[in-house]
Amino acid sequence: MNRQPHFNLLARVLHWSMAVAILAMLFVGAAMVVSLRHRELLLDLHRPLGLAILLLAIVRLANRLRHPPPPLPADLPRIQVWAAKASHWLLYALMFAMPIIGWAMLSAGAYPVELFGGIHLPPILPHSPVMYGFLRPLHGVLAYVLFFTILAHLGAALLHAWVRRDGVFGQMARRG
Repeated sequence: MNRQPHFNLLARVLHWSMAVAILAMLFVGAAMVVSLRHRELLLDLHRPLGLAILLLAIVRLANRLRHPPPPLPADLPRIQVWAAKASHWLLYALMFAMPIIGWAMLSAGAYPVELFGGIHLPPILPHSPVMYGFLRPLHGVLAYVLFFTILAHLGAALLHAWVRRDGVFGQMARRG
């Protein structure tokens, strides 16, 4: 398998567009928790954005499996190689889990999953107050896990860009 020195164009476009979408989602989700006045508007943004992230995550994973990422520097310590791989798979797991758990939570709470223009997603779980009571805090806890994983990812990217200067940051930021 011939591995490129950078991520392919689709990977880079998906990475940066999903970064914006996920950060927006985290801020919308945090605002929903504290705002009564704008809660409905924020929910109307949160649901379709969650579905968009799920769909983009599917495309992104398929692209990653078809086009493996470029190799990490040979001199990178093993613990950092392990951390890089583990954190990336954690990010993928969360990109799938968060929207599915949100959809399941609403289904269990018997809330309609309305996207836009009257389009509704079918429930993926039967109505269950017990399941809703489990999934709602899980969704919130995983949002914090996602936020802190993103912070770690950003910190690692800046380490590669500003301290190590080893080209890892350029693999995702590079044009062409």
